[in-house]
Amino acid sequence: MKILGISAFYHDSAAAIIENGEIIAAVQEERFTRKKHDSSFPVNAIKYCLKEAGTSLNELEAVVFYDKPLLKFERLLETYYGFAPVGVSSFVVSIPVWIKEKMFLKKLIRDELEKVEEYDRKKMKLLFPEHHLSHAASAYYPSSFEDAAILTIDGVGEWATASICHGKGKNIRVLKELQFPHSVGLLYSAFTYFLGFKVNSGEYKLMGLAPYGNLDSTQVKGYIEKIKSVLVDIKADGSVWLNQKYFTYATGLRMVPDSRWEKLFGFARRKSETPLEQYHCDLGAAIQFVTEEIVVKMVQEAKKLTGSENLCMAGGVALNCVANGKIQKENIFKNYFIQPAAGDAGGALGCALAAYYIHYEKERKIDLSKLDGMKGSYLGPEFSDKEIEQVARKYNANFKKYESFDELVNMVAAYLAEGNVVGWHQGRMEFGPRALGNRSILGDARNSEMQKKLNLKIKYRESFRPFAPSVLAEDCPEYFDYNGISPYMMLVHPVKEARRNSYPEGFKEFGIKDKLYHQRSDIPAVTHIDYSARIQTVHKESNEKYWKLIQAFKQKTGCGLIVNTSFNVRGEPIVCTPEDSYKCLMRTEMDFLVVGNYVFNKAEQPLWKEGIEWKSEYVLD
Repeated sequence: MKILGISAFYHDSAAAIIENGEIIAAVQEERFTRKKHDSSFPVNAIKYCLKEAGTSLNELEAVVFYDKPLLKFERLLETYYGFAPVGVSSFVVSIPVWIKEKMFLKKLIRDELEKVEEYDRKKMKLLFPEHHLSHAASAYYPSSFEDAAILTIDGVGEWATASICHGKGKNIRVLKELQFPHSVGLLYSAFTYFLGFKVNSGEYKLMGLAPYGNLDSTQVKGYIEKIKSVLVDIKADGSVWLNQKYFTYATGLRMVPDSRWEKLFGFARRKSETPLEQYHCDLGAAIQFVTEEIVVKMVQEAKKLTGSENLCMAGGVALNCVANGKIQKENIFKNYFIQPAAGDAGGALGCALAAYYIHYEKERKIDLSKLDGMKGSYLGPEFSDKEIEQVARKYNANFKKYESFDELVNMVAAYLAEGNVVGWHQGRMEFGPRALGNRSILGDARNSEMQKKLNLKIKYRESFRPFAPSVLAEDCPEYFDYNGISPYMMLVHPVKEARRNSYPEGFKEFGIKDKLYHQRSDIPAVTHIDYSARIQTVHKESNEKYWKLIQAFKQKTGCGLIVNTSFNVRGEPIVCTPEDSYKCLMRTEMDFLVVGNYVFNKAEQPLWKEGIEWKSEYVLD
C-alpha cells in the first residue's frame, strides 16, 4: 500500500510517500525550484517521491492533502464577519483567491497532478485530514513510542493553533485544542515582524537574537510585564488569550498595528537590515522567555491529561530548540521525540501516515533497533558518480576522486583542522530545515575566527547568528551538559562549565559586536553568547559517513565535534544537486567542496563567470 502526502499553497510545500507505513521519501519543493519556502504545488517533489518509490500515480492507494480547506475557509469567513467592518482590504484580497482556487481544491489538486504524469482521475482517491492531526501524526507515528502525549503548536491550521493529543498503538485521540485567533505561533511571529525579520522565515533569527538581551535587566523585566499584562493572558494549562486590539493578523495585511506597539514598547518597528540595538535584543529576550513559559505549561498539561512518559512534538513552534531544551530540563516527561520537519513541510508526511493508520486502520509496528522511523531524515535525492562527473565537465572543474572513503575523510579532516571551510555533500538530502551532515558546510569549532568567517564570507548573513555543533553521539557529555541524543539538531543545551571562559567585567553592558566576538569557550564557533549550543549528535548507525569524518577529525585533533551549518547562502534553499553545490563553492569564499568521493579545491577551479547578479536571485530571509 503506497500513499502520497502533499502540503502546498501556504509555505514550505512538500511531498512524501510511504509504503506499508514505511517512509520511502520526503522532500520540500524549494530544493528543486530554488525558491525558499516555495508554496507552489510540489510537482517536482512528487515526481521525485514516485521515482524513489518505483511507482506511479495510478498505483497509489490514495493522495492525501495535509489540511481541510473548506474548514479553513469557514474560519476565514467567520473571522471577517466577527471583526467587520475591520478587515475589508484583506477580505477583498484573499476571498477572491479562495473562491477562484482553494474552494475547489480537489479539482486543483487533480489538475496539478496531471503536470506530474497522466493518470486515471476517476480512480484517484483524495483524503483531507485536519492540519493539526497531520502534525500530530508526523511526530507520533515515526517515534519509537507505543504510547505518547502529542503536543502540536503553530500559527494556525483550520481553527486550531495548538493541540494536545494522546497516541496509543495505531490511534491518535485529540484531547484539547486552542483556537484562532489566540495563537502562540502568531504571537511569536508578531514579534518577529516588529523586530524587522520576515514572518514564517525569520523566527529562528529572533530565537538566536534573544540571548543578547539581558534577562536580569529592568528593561527586559518591563517588557515581559507589558507582554503579559497587555498583549497575552496566559492560563494555567498553557492556553492563551491575545488582546486583538494589538494584533491585525486576523483581518489585516500586517501582523500588528505598528503605532500601538511603538507606544507600548517605546520604539518604532525595526526595518529590515537596519542596525540592531540593545532594546531590540531585550525585547527578543522577553518574548522568548514568555514563549518558553507558555510551552512549558502546555507540556505540563499534556502530562496531566495523558499520564504518559513520552512526548512527541510538531508544528512550527516545535522548531524553537531553545524552548525544547527548556522542556527537557523540566523533566516533565522521560522521553521525547520532535519531528525534524516540524513545520508545514512535515504535514505532507503526517497526512500520509494519518491516512495509513487511521483511515485504513493498519496495525503499527515499531522497530526498537532503530532510533526512530525517520531514517535520520535522509529522505531526499542522492546522486551518482556519473552525475557528479557530468557537472564537473559542464564547468570544466578540476577535482580529485578518492577510491577509498577512509582516505578521503582523513584528507578532509586535515583540511578542517587547518582552518578551511568545506562544503560536504553526501548521500540522500535531508528532509526539514536542518542540514544534518549530508548537505552541510563544515568548519573547526575550536577556531575563534570561524563563526565570523562563516557568517560574513560564506553565508553572507547577520554576524550575530550562531552555528551548531555536530558531535559524536558517544562524546556529547564531554562537551555539553547533556547525556541524551539529539540527532535532528532540535535541542539547545549548555556547554560544559569546565570548557567556558568567564565573562569580562561589565560584559552585560557591552555592545552587541563586543559581546559577539568575546571568546566564550574552547569551542567558540559553536558556543552562543549564553554558553548554549544547538546540538546534533551524530550516530554511526544513521550516518556512518559523517560519523567517520568527525571520528577522523578527532583522531587528528582530539576534538570530537565540528561546526555544521546548512549548505546554502542567505536566502537560498539548502543545495540539492551537485551543480547547486558547485555553484555555492564558486560564489563564496569556501575552500573545498566534497561531493561523494570527489574533492574540488576552490584554488584550482577555472575562473567563475556569472551571467547574472546571482545574489538578486534570492529574496533575503
